[in-house]
Amino acid sequence: MAAPKLMLDYVFDHEASQPETVYLTQPTGGGQVVDYTWGQVVDQARRMAAHLRAQGFEPGARIAILSKNCAHFIMAELAIWMAGGTTVAIFPTETADTIRFVLEHSGARLLFVGKLDTWEHQKPGIAADLPCIALPLAPQTSYETWDAITARTAPLAGRIQRAGSDIAILMYTSGSTGQPKGVMHSFERITRVSELMQRDIQSRIGEKAEIRVLSYLPLAHVFERAWVECLSLLDGHTHVYFAEALDTFLQDLNRARPTTFISVPRLWLKFQQGVFSKMPPQKLDRLLGIPLLGRLVGRKVLKGLGLDQVLLAGSGSAPIPPALIVWYRRLGLNLIEGYGMTEDFAYSHNSTPTINAPGCVGVPLEGVQVRISDEGEILIKSPGQMVGYYKRPDLDGEVFTADGYFRTGDRGERRADGLLKITGRVKELFKTSKGKYVSPAPIENRINAHPMVETSLVSGVGQPSAYAMVVLAEDLRPRQGDAAFRAEVQAQLGQLLVDVNNELADYEKLQLIVIASEPWTIENGCLTPTMKIRRSRIESEVTARVEGWYAERAKVQWA
Repeated sequence: MAAPKLMLDYVFDHEASQPETVYLTQPTGGGQVVDYTWGQVVDQARRMAAHLRAQGFEPGARIAILSKNCAHFIMAELAIWMAGGTTVAIFPTETADTIRFVLEHSGARLLFVGKLDTWEHQKPGIAADLPCIALPLAPQTSYETWDAITARTAPLAGRIQRAGSDIAILMYTSGSTGQPKGVMHSFERITRVSELMQRDIQSRIGEKAEIRVLSYLPLAHVFERAWVECLSLLDGHTHVYFAEALDTFLQDLNRARPTTFISVPRLWLKFQQGVFSKMPPQKLDRLLGIPLLGRLVGRKVLKGLGLDQVLLAGSGSAPIPPALIVWYRRLGLNLIEGYGMTEDFAYSHNSTPTINAPGCVGVPLEGVQVRISDEGEILIKSPGQMVGYYKRPDLDGEVFTADGYFRTGDRGERRADGLLKITGRVKELFKTSKGKYVSPAPIENRINAHPMVETSLVSGVGQPSAYAMVVLAEDLRPRQGDAAFRAEVQAQLGQLLVDVNNELADYEKLQLIVIASEPWTIENGCLTPTMKIRRSRIESEVTARVEGWYAERAKVQWA
């Protein structure tokens, strides 16, 4: 009996059966793009793999990639696998300190440097004696280039084999709760999960549907790595387009006209706010409610976003406000929410056409087992379960139950129909001075649904009641100096405070809303590379001011 296929087996099959089929489309600036066929992608990977083999690295050597999403990220990953190595991808927005930690902790033997925006600030995190190779879209460096190496190196021949138990990916978490942890995933598990993902997608959009995707969420994150890169490597019929830059995103979307599209709540909210900046929400809501015309208006809005060809859209990585899902569905977008983690290779829960509800993250995917602990924590056993934490067997003992379930750290509830609802993080609960525990995530979801709010944080440790900090929507921030505008914001957020409190238990009610003076960004350390809030960082920055906010007694205040 033949051994089950692994990821590289699928790749070599595509190379042999469809070498002229375009797989990757890479923008190169000024509206220009380069297409790479399956034959070209695998040839480039084979050449770099031969070079890596010649360096004499030990089996399983960790080789790192520091790059934004690009075609050569995928080629570099394939080369690492063919050469017998393990990939360590680093978020392209990380600081020099975090880059240094990941490289040292993983014991990386070589680093691919690719497309980056803040290279000069990141470079100090790379040891002077670490060998580096510059990918084609890398900033100016003194490193030898990918093109120079592949031009002079003959491709590695044959169908290179890796053991299913070999570690394919060492994936470092985004560090929202402290120092990143290295999560190990084997070839066997990423392949089996990708097969299940393919089956799930085909059941939703049909086996013969053309699949076009835009890759823009960080490939260093499990969501994009699993549901875009690994799924496309296995499937072979997915055309992956890459985004060039933030200011070309709409053009990139319209070039790709994706048929499947995944994003994170913060970006779904930004897309909505972009629509509202062109058409007031009340007017759009009225038009969408008119039979026939509403369908045309919704399609026009989606076309303006570049999403009118999307057959299936997904949101993950963090909770999305239920009202936002309802809004997109009114436009005609089939937006569903899913749930997964780095530790289960983003394979856990997803909504289905028949079993879904805004505010729920779906039902268990094929092969996934789930239960809720007595403390309310979600416990998962997934086909994509990690092998373990790199160099941290002590953590493995903490996060797995005796019968092999992973402790997610998320609190949740399961409905009778199997739908799972996330109610917060176990460690994010805080206690007010009244001795009651408050879960901030559900309250933040209600606040984030307001069109004036980009994101929020609910806190109040040791206070009589909780408070919320909000960041205004990006298009509103330039007007913060205008007195009339500030009065309007205070009035609207004051009403938001009333509306939110009406939906909360007495012990959860907010005493005030504070408007942050500066946005929370990845660059200032208030957001992770996947745009989750770094709660402890933000709270520590305002600790000295909290008592003054409560003493002022105003319901809405400017920080």
